[in-house]
Amino acid sequence: MNEKNTLKGLEDTLYIPLMARIYASKKFPEFFYDEKALSLEGYIPTNDIGENTTEYFYMASVCRQYTIDKKIRRFIETKYLSNVVFLGAGLETAYNRIGNKTVNFYQVDLHDVIEVRRSLLGEAENECLISGDMFSLDWIKEVDISLPTLLVVSGVYQYFKEEKILSMISDMKDRIKNGELVFDATNSTGLKLANKYVKKTGNRDAQMYFSIDDPIEFANKTQTELLSLDGFFKDALKICKGLKFMTRVYMYFADKLNRTLIMHLKL
Repeated sequence: MNEKNTLKGLEDTLYIPLMARIYASKKFPEFFYDEKALSLEGYIPTNDIGENTTEYFYMASVCRQYTIDKKIRRFIETKYLSNVVFLGAGLETAYNRIGNKTVNFYQVDLHDVIEVRRSLLGEAENECLISGDMFSLDWIKEVDISLPTLLVVSGVYQYFKEEKILSMISDMKDRIKNGELVFDATNSTGLKLANKYVKKTGNRDAQMYFSIDDPIEFANKTQTELLSLDGFFKDALKICKGLKFMTRVYMYFADKLNRTLIMHLKL
């Protein structure tokens, strides 16, 4: 297999978080270290992302996943026999970072992405790769939903309209009785900044639409219970030495102004 050729043609939105994890693992390993992501560094095709990105946007991607990883670990600790389902999994390597061999992990994404994922990252004994549209919910047929199930949607919902997301959450709530959902969101101001950044990387087709200005109102819309609400950057600001001054400023105000959020809902 030629991994470099395999990676060619993938959407830049798959590269951005992977490159961010590589960046943080090399510069701030005391905060975030992703051995699997580092192993793929030599296979990423040259493009505009590295030249046009900023440290802040790399850290936003990494801190999002750092916070979600913490929630996954906490869920696993309290529910030993359970499922963790990554919806829109892309090339996320949380399975490798978490390293749990007893929980059932599921990776759901479109067929072409799953095939690339399978060739690059493989499929572990307690991991199942599922091809399909996450919004169709056909993937539920392959998950033992009698077990406590944590659904993780990271860096995905922003690319869809709110109505579609509300409909999906409502359907999951009806069908998964012992489920929780963790996902990231930005407020409307943060969404504008994120769209500007993605265009700067050279990807003008990855328009983002979804934002949340009032998390409690959103939970009420979905008729779910808001279990927790977190910003991205609190731990990174304490742990990461050597962050650029402007990166620290942007991170501080992103949390203070709720521009970046991790929502945890009980379905």
